[in-house]
Amino acid sequence: MTFKTVIQPSGHSFPIEVHETILEAALKHGYPLPYSCRNGVCGTCKGKVAAGQVDYGKYQTSALTDEEKFSGMALFCCARPLSDLTLECREVNAVKDIPVKTLPCRVQKMEKPAPDVMVLSLKLPANERLQFLAGQYIDILLKDQKPRSFSLANAPHDDEYLQLHIRNIAGGVFSRHVFETMKERDILRFNGPLGTFFLREETDKPVILIASGTGFAPVKAMIEHALFIGIKRPMHFYWGGRKLADLYMLDTARQWENSGIRFTPVLSEALAEDSWTGRTGFVHQAALDDYSDMTGHEVYACGARVVVEAARRDFTAQRGLPGEAFFSDAFMFKPGN
Repeated sequence: MTFKTVIQPSGHSFPIEVHETILEAALKHGYPLPYSCRNGVCGTCKGKVAAGQVDYGKYQTSALTDEEKFSGMALFCCARPLSDLTLECREVNAVKDIPVKTLPCRVQKMEKPAPDVMVLSLKLPANERLQFLAGQYIDILLKDQKPRSFSLANAPHDDEYLQLHIRNIAGGVFSRHVFETMKERDILRFNGPLGTFFLREETDKPVILIASGTGFAPVKAMIEHALFIGIKRPMHFYWGGRKLADLYMLDTARQWENSGIRFTPVLSEALAEDSWTGRTGFVHQAALDDYSDMTGHEVYACGARVVVEAARRDFTAQRGLPGEAFFSDAFMFKPGN
């Protein structure tokens, strides 16, 4: 059975099959809606069902509360139609003309800036190029396994290699493969670019960037892109980790200060041998302490889900950040991935 979906305020419409999620159908018909995890966890794809009925699907209640459901909200990555629909949501026009491709690549270099972080440099075939926006991610495609999503850490202008930052996570099947059996010149396949986490360039609002752990990867791409094209908006980058080794490219981040990027590293569980004299505690709390009013800012947050959720909650509730000015990519891990 096929239903009709209308997006407001644009008036765009597209058909949707009863077995499709709203997000799947919208992307298939060329209407990119905000999204990140596609698993009902991060809340990026949340929008209003102004008319019609949906099956809400499986999702985390932290991403969609009962109060939000009562007010008409749904997670478009999970919700499926039960009737014709009218939606109220933003469309992301910047990604509309970027093709999503499935491509092979070769593992060109493997580098470990920290004992539990691997930087993979992937080489595309000579006749191929991946067009993407700084901050987007790709899905590594594995035989008989679910895809693994990783943010691109290189800016679009620096595309000789695609760079991924992979943390070795206990119980992680793919990360264990990367650290124990993968070797240079191995061939991988991926699908991308994906996601709507990228720097919005149509505004001059000051930017606050929050990263935890390897959430540094897409932020690195955003900052390097901003510096390359000469964006003059004030930018303040906060990078959090438990111990000093978690800030595995600290020198790179500090070099950006020479170009006008404010940088605040934060450790929550610094070791004695770290001899840490910098900021301590939760990384998003450091930004709360520094900014009493975020009403005129944009925030880009990436990393562990708990960090992203805390930043979204506290920045909007305590500092007046408009919900539409918070952009995020929350990393999720399930044992066996």
